[in-house]
Amino acid sequence: MALWGGRFTQGPDQRFKDFNDSLKFDYRMAIEDIEGSQAWAQALAQVGVLTAEECTRLEAALAELKAEAEQNLTAIATAGDEDIHSYVERRLIEKVGDLGKKLHTGRSRNDQVALDLKLWCAKAGARIAHSLTALERELITVAKAHVEDIFPGYTHLQRAQPVTFGHFVMAYAQMFERDYQRLQHALRLIKSSCPLGSAALAGTAYPIDRDSLAQALGFDEGSANSLDAVSDRDHVLELLSCAAISMMHLSRLSEDLIIYNSGEAHFVELSDAVTSGSSLMPQKKNPDALELIRGKCGRVCGALAGMLVTMKALPLAYDKDLQEDKERLFDAMDTWHDCLDMAALVFSGLKLRKEEAFKAAQGGYSNATELADYLVARGVPFREAHGIVGKAVLYAIEKNKALEDLSVDEFEQFHPSIGGDVYEALELHHLIHKRQVKGGTAPDAVRTQIAALEDKLASRA
Repeated sequence: MALWGGRFTQGPDQRFKDFNDSLKFDYRMAIEDIEGSQAWAQALAQVGVLTAEECTRLEAALAELKAEAEQNLTAIATAGDEDIHSYVERRLIEKVGDLGKKLHTGRSRNDQVALDLKLWCAKAGARIAHSLTALERELITVAKAHVEDIFPGYTHLQRAQPVTFGHFVMAYAQMFERDYQRLQHALRLIKSSCPLGSAALAGTAYPIDRDSLAQALGFDEGSANSLDAVSDRDHVLELLSCAAISMMHLSRLSEDLIIYNSGEAHFVELSDAVTSGSSLMPQKKNPDALELIRGKCGRVCGALAGMLVTMKALPLAYDKDLQEDKERLFDAMDTWHDCLDMAALVFSGLKLRKEEAFKAAQGGYSNATELADYLVARGVPFREAHGIVGKAVLYAIEKNKALEDLSVDEFEQFHPSIGGDVYEALELHHLIHKRQVKGGTAPDAVRTQIAALEDKLASRA
């Protein structure tokens, strides 16, 4: 059923209809469209457009429609209507007759779709927040188990300083916590204003109490400007931005684990549950789950870029270009959710190969900074100590030795204050435990970090 056509003398070309119709994807907003219609029926009854009996009949029919949609949402996609609004109205008329035609009084598909999408975004965001929290909890579990286990730390993909594996894991937990907080801010903005009652662009002609209507739908208040309300898609951009940033974090995590799982590093081992084999090479165990997460990052970032380009030159108020928001958003939110859940599954079966990680942390002269700090403690200015240690490292490389394998006599040729106590300073556990500063890699500092994040998570449902 079309919601327009009176001024047309013939119907649309089938090719245009196929090009124009959106039910094949906006069926996903059926529940939200019905919820908005229920609230609108009550608002119309309050201003006398509907009688109490008419409102009751409409609400009952809408409740039936909602139950049907909840039972089989995807079936709506092939109903043949132009969009979700025309589908709901047609089905409502089938249930209550001409009374169903009264419900659209004073509203437009412009404010309907703006409302539907905001309601959908709020629900999708809450679902994502749950998955972010679940991933953070999985990371905390792994970090707790490895808070003492030494792991090579890198800058520029070169061994830099040793850390603990717990510290490494918590770095990503902090990223996902920021993703959670960023999402919460976006959700607060989404629920701050309700577009329903803005009509096509100028506001409804009926004396609707828009603030009460907004609050009935879970919003703070009615939108302040009708032109803005029907053409605003900031909430879509904000969710896509949240998704893109979080997917970037997931992609970085995936890249790290892919490298650490490789035969060259072999610091971690992925479970069979998230890997696959080769059709040709029987020895292969491929990190496909992580590679797919990494690949899907581009898909979500592309959705954000595409939506920004769609919005950048749109005049006020509503334009059909805005129909392009939904497919991008729906796909991006589905992808983000699936990748968060997959990352949690990866960590649930992840194993640290402690010996390999420790050996790697010992290599690459990652305790060189500690030798510089050792000299600083003996009165050598750091910049001078830096140069001394650089020469010592060069010497050790030429001799094919680790720093801790040099003799005291060899050390003394670089600075006379280096004595036998240098070996304790160069020992990895010693230098790990020295970094007790807030945010440092010392086990107690990591435990403090874990406890602080656990306190945040404890308040969530």
